[in-house]
Amino acid sequence: MAGFTDDLLFSREHTWVRIDGNIATIGITDYAQEALGEIFSVDLPNMDTYVEQDEPFGTIEAKKTVAELISPISGDIISVNEDLSDDVGIINSDPYNTGWMIVVAMSDSSELDDLLDADEYGDFVEEDEKGR
Repeated sequence: MAGFTDDLLFSREHTWVRIDGNIATIGITDYAQEALGEIFSVDLPNMDTYVEQDEPFGTIEAKKTVAELISPISGDIISVNEDLSDDVGIINSDPYNTGWMIVVAMSDSSELDDLLDADEYGDFVEEDEKGR
């Protein structure tokens, strides 16, 4: 399946993480945005909010559903993608670049061990699709 890039890590909740030192940029995967359909809105926390691994950090409303966004790592939010306020559609059109959601200063880098690389995530998605 297309859309899995080697510079990212992935969660089983279909979020991606791009790591730069202790800083993690987070968004949803191409697989997730495709499954959701057209996205209408996203509700994200404010900067300086602490997020916990495997806990909700916001919600996303799409044509098919409203879903919680689950954080793949823990830490303080240091940036929120304000461009999503003007054009939430960039999550659909460019989920891995301009469609990022939050940037987090990680509090525990060992949590990255719980995430999947591109090949592992591809296998996970294939199994997920078989179960549908």
